[in-house]
Amino acid sequence: MAQIEVKVPQLSESVAEATLLQWHKKVGEAVARDENLIDVETDKVVLELPAPEAGVITQIIKADGSTVVAGEIIAILDTDASAQVSPLEVKAAPAPQSTNEPTPVAAPELANKSDVAMPAAAKILADNNMSISQVSGTGKDGRVTKGDVLASLATPKAVAPAAGAAK
Repeated sequence: MAQIEVKVPQLSESVAEATLLQWHKKVGEAVARDENLIDVETDKVVLELPAPEAGVITQIIKADGSTVVAGEIIAILDTDASAQVSPLEVKAAPAPQSTNEPTPVAAPELANKSDVAMPAAAKILADNNMSISQVSGTGKDGRVTKGDVLASLATPKAVAPAAGAAK
């Protein structure tokens, strides 16, 4: 059994982490070389991560919505297996994922993408004591990006002048 680790690709210098958007394949499914496995989103781009070799996905280590860094292992691919994976292998493969309960629980929250802030945007929001609900997202599926937060900070608050005029 030749296993290949599927890793997050090298990200640009200014990008520290990325978010796994959606797996296009499940454990036990066959994949062709260069077939898109998952979409990976950074503050700057959405990347398609292709399968490094043909084979069968035997394990998905990081679920949809997980935050990852470059070089991190996110799945295991078996190049010798066929799509007819035995029920034992399919049941055994998700076991490591079940030890990481918070990741699958976070996936339903991602159904409303407008409630998701990209990592850099989340940091700026936290640094400025702001809530994600105070910013309109313009990213993919309404996600809040760094640019959205910076634009919100640059826009004068309508409430502040009114409060000053009332004094």
